Amino acid sequence: MSRKTIVAGNWKMNTTLEEAKALATSIVAAVKDVKDVEVVVCPPYINIAPVAEIVKGTNVKIGAQDLYFEEKGAYTSKVSADMLLSHGVEYVILGHSEPRQYFGETDATVNKKTVVALAKGLTPIVCVGETLEEREADKVKEVLSTQTKGAYAGVSADDAKKTVIAYEPVWAIGTGKTATPEMADDAHKIIRDILTDMYNTEVAESITIQYGGSMKPGNAKELLSQPNIDGGLIGGAALDAESFFGIVSAK
Repeated sequence: MSRKTIVAGNWKMNTTLEEAKALATSIVAAVKDVKDVEVVVCPPYINIAPVAEIVKGTNVKIGAQDLYFEEKGAYTSKVSADMLLSHGVEYVILGHSEPRQYFGETDATVNKKTVVALAKGLTPIVCVGETLEEREADKVKEVLSTQTKGAYAGVSADDAKKTVIAYEPVWAIGTGKTATPEMADDAHKIIRDILTDMYNTEVAESITIQYGGSMKPGNAKELLSQPNIDGGLIGGAALDAESFFGIVSAK
């Protein structure tokens, strides 16, 4: 089954207003002729509006780094799905390892956010992945199963097809370490097998699963050539238009 290749840049807590505008402008110019890869940029909340204006009408989609599962109310610092939609956001990253590690994100809150995102027509990029300690304890399958089943609790097969999953080996994010292509593909296959058990083969084979562990221009081609790796959720390399294009064009 042919799956959409999606390369999304997670800018994390980087870029001032002017830096965000310059980076978005450079990325739009770099990827303008790309046809077979969906390109997404996910700036910080405060820079979504200006970046959305720059990418409007281009082949670059706008994403957000998170959302809150309530529609409105006394939730200081949080941003709702409707707020994101009002700025043209199409994708939203959910359950990233950093909110899990630093800000109390749980499988239950990821599930609530996933359900809301789907109900509002946003495409969730649901992040799952193990720590180094979990990998060394041979708990990769257990962790991926718990996180995936937790995120997709109550999500129908039809809605599951509208999602994206990002496999993030936590030990390879921002550390310079990268899973070998074979290790990464094995983890992606585990996730696909979990989806098969939860739904069916058709659903499992239809969902784009990105690799989110330090993908760079130098290793992107080999990673993206693996049968179960359908793109990347890019951190550091997404902050440089040339590097980001090197990944986008590696497919």
